Amino acid sequence: MSALPVYRWRLAPDGLATRRQLRALGLRPGGQDVAAELERPRRRRGPLVAYLYRVDQAKPVRPMTPARWAALAKANAAQQICPNCHQDAGYRIPASLGTCVICAYPEEQCAA
Repeated sequence: MSALPVYRWRLAPDGLATRRQLRALGLRPGGQDVAAELERPRRRRGPLVAYLYRVDQAKPVRPMTPARWAALAKANAAQQICPNCHQDAGYRIPASLGTCVICAYPEEQCAA
């Protein structure tokens, strides 16, 4: 196995892109192997590493089907139901609280 080429930040050649850059172009890696690495140096820790993929081997992003839209809507709706009071909070319940704001801070709701 040969080592991957490593490029410094902003010095990668044309024809290589990160996952986010591919997505902005409406593409996805499509099962291809990583072509190179991109390193962004940091002062106090190790460098940030991003994987680069070949743009010419990338495939188009799969379109959203009605079934996928329905599954996404169902998942988003489930994240709005408070597990404590079983009410629809009207917003996505923060994972840090685990419940709606009213259940997380009942003493502040009584004072208001």
